[in-house]
Amino acid sequence: MAYQTWADELKQNFDETVSWRRHLHEHPEPSFEEKETAQFILTKLKEFGVEDIQTNVGNGYGIVAKIKGAHPGPTIALRADFDALRIKEEADVPFKSKKEGFMHACGHDGHTASLLSVAKVLVNHRDELKGNVVLLHQNAEEVLPGGAKSMVEAGALNDVDYVFGIHLGATQELGKVYYNYSFGSANSDTFTLNIQGKGGHGAAPHDTHDALTIGTQIVSSLQQIVSRLTDPVKPAVLTFAGFNAGGEAYNIIADTAEIKGTIRTMHKEIQDLMESKLKSISAGIAEAFDATLAVDYVRGYPSIQNDPAQVERIKQKFSTVFDEDVMEEEVEGSMGGEDFAYFLKEKPGAFLRVGAQFPDDDSPYPHHHPKFVIHEDSLLRSGEVFLAIIDEYLS
Repeated sequence: MAYQTWADELKQNFDETVSWRRHLHEHPEPSFEEKETAQFILTKLKEFGVEDIQTNVGNGYGIVAKIKGAHPGPTIALRADFDALRIKEEADVPFKSKKEGFMHACGHDGHTASLLSVAKVLVNHRDELKGNVVLLHQNAEEVLPGGAKSMVEAGALNDVDYVFGIHLGATQELGKVYYNYSFGSANSDTFTLNIQGKGGHGAAPHDTHDALTIGTQIVSSLQQIVSRLTDPVKPAVLTFAGFNAGGEAYNIIADTAEIKGTIRTMHKEIQDLMESKLKSISAGIAEAFDATLAVDYVRGYPSIQNDPAQVERIKQKFSTVFDEDVMEEEVEGSMGGEDFAYFLKEKPGAFLRVGAQFPDDDSPYPHHHPKFVIHEDSLLRSGEVFLAIIDEYLS
């Protein structure tokens, strides 16, 4: 089994892997602006001896690199996203972001460093590979339309047979690998409701169509879609993230209101129902109070649907290389959005989560928080996961 030799080399390179992650953490770049990040990745791949590299793949700085094995066999794609977020970092770490207002608050720096470490190992063992490895370094996961779909459209998965991805979890137990036989993430939609009423004096509400009050009625009523109109065994989340109306003075009734939020579902029929009811209920309430309503509903990333056969295959492989308690099934999946779904729409594979929580931290900060941190030992586990998959399919 080639895995153990590869894993030993991965451990030998661990300090270097951490240094890559810290460099990326200090120099975060937001979605569609990751020019220097992509250049860093490209430089490392060339240093390792990877020869088949495509840059600017898709709608941004996506990179597709191929490590060609010496023997015929399938082609396995491994993906890591590399964009950061527009968040001012508050984490107390010595490698804090050097770019004011930007930080890696979702672990993409760790994903990237882990995949680079895997590339460094595999490029020196091409003679052992019965097939090829494609490295998908993806831009712009955090912001619609994302980078994955455009990379697929640009041919990133041409000749690929299977595709796999990982995500570090700051609130999941360090060292564990989490899997799901079906849904790995949720449909991620957004909406904006613009209410046009009729403003006026606070002393004469009967002469107005109070957009603020109408908005509160809409917010209250829409909450009942999930509790009364959807199948309780099929997950659905409706979250209001913003409500802006009035505020110019104490005695002015608002003539407009704007409500923003997100809807998360896993099943298409629930997604369709949520969109339909949001529109019809909101419009009905607005009409009842003599206001008009404009709805902007955007369907974002689809839900990740893992291939059960591939999940079972890699689970069995992991049982031979990891301790028994490493694997843990996520029966309910995640309601987060993730554009890795576009890769799995094209090719069979799976999306896994790797625990990165500090063992002594009972209340870790969640992803996208200014104080978000990950334990760097998770970089090693992520690399081991990728190498075990390659060993299973290409050795």
